[in-house]
Amino acid sequence: MTEKFKDKGFATRAVRVGHRRTAEGEQSEPIFPTSSFVFDSAEQAAARFSGDEAGNIYSRFTNPTVRTFEQRLAALEGGESAVATSSGMSAILSTMMALLSSGDHIVSSMSIFGTTRVLFDKYLSKFGIATDYVVLTDMDAWQTAIKPETKILFLETPSNPLNEIADLEALSALAQANDCLLVVDNCFCTPALQQPLALGADIVVHSATKYIDGQGRCIGGAVVGDKQRVGEEIYGFLRTAGPTMSPFNAWTFLKGLETLDLRMKAHSASALALAQWLQQQPVVNKVFYAGLPSHPQHELAKKQQSAFGGIIAFEIKGGQKEAWKLINALEWISITANLGDSKTTITHPATTTHGRLTPEAREATGITDGMLRISVGLESIEDIQADLAQAFNILS
Repeated sequence: MTEKFKDKGFATRAVRVGHRRTAEGEQSEPIFPTSSFVFDSAEQAAARFSGDEAGNIYSRFTNPTVRTFEQRLAALEGGESAVATSSGMSAILSTMMALLSSGDHIVSSMSIFGTTRVLFDKYLSKFGIATDYVVLTDMDAWQTAIKPETKILFLETPSNPLNEIADLEALSALAQANDCLLVVDNCFCTPALQQPLALGADIVVHSATKYIDGQGRCIGGAVVGDKQRVGEEIYGFLRTAGPTMSPFNAWTFLKGLETLDLRMKAHSASALALAQWLQQQPVVNKVFYAGLPSHPQHELAKKQQSAFGGIIAFEIKGGQKEAWKLINALEWISITANLGDSKTTITHPATTTHGRLTPEAREATGITDGMLRISVGLESIEDIQADLAQAFNILS
């Protein structure tokens, strides 16, 4: 089925790849909510467990619905294999635990999700894996931070929440020259807007919870890459350790992939309009959105992405007090730290998503007390602007 649609367009692959119809002749992909699978014989059971025969064994690591999601996402990202996980954080954890050993070293962008940094600093460090952080856009800093024991360069692009853009081709060349792997979190763009593997990345990780679902229904993650590292090593970690995606969640994400192309275009169009509008508001100091010509990596974003995504950060005058006042004055925009939803959401990064970082770490990444992050949903852009406008009026 995957080969059949290999040369088809993105939207077609997002709807069709991976589904193998059962004898029932279903049109929509079925859910297989079963813990285990029955074998025809003792011989077949032994062959399945030994790996001599492909097939379903146990839903911790083989489930048809999850496999359909994996094959479809791999086809969209341009990867050979994908491994679905229970969350975006478990996708990152699985990648690091499968590919790193004690004594290894990570060079990471400092502009990453706060919990990812906690994972690196508090937990991977217990296993003798060290991490150094650099400014995402400073190629000299990346080069300087690499050591003989460095195995992985890790980053998000666009970054959370400042929308900084990394030069993936340059970082790929740097990784190859130093025998490192380039691991890219593609959560903000999804393969609908950006395909890091085609730009030289070795592995892509996702929080499927965000735009892949698109409606805030389920938690899940994924890792995409080659057959050996992802299809064997990371899959092997998942088989043993069990950070597994449930069949129901995989089915939900499959339905999300069907509309991903349309939704990402709509999110991007509304976010660009909102970013332009925010620039005109007197209480706003600065808007961080790669779609604006004023953004320092605007041209690079145009080169790497087909659109600019749905996430905007903006800084208002008055610090945390006024930021919270603005949030509390909103009439219907959702106050939540999740993003990628069809519903517009807003959060205060310094006290939520990045609240576990030290004040020094937040300052180093440019996250100020007056900064807000908005995930632009699929509502009417005029209504989103109107809710923000009435809140701005309370501040002024």
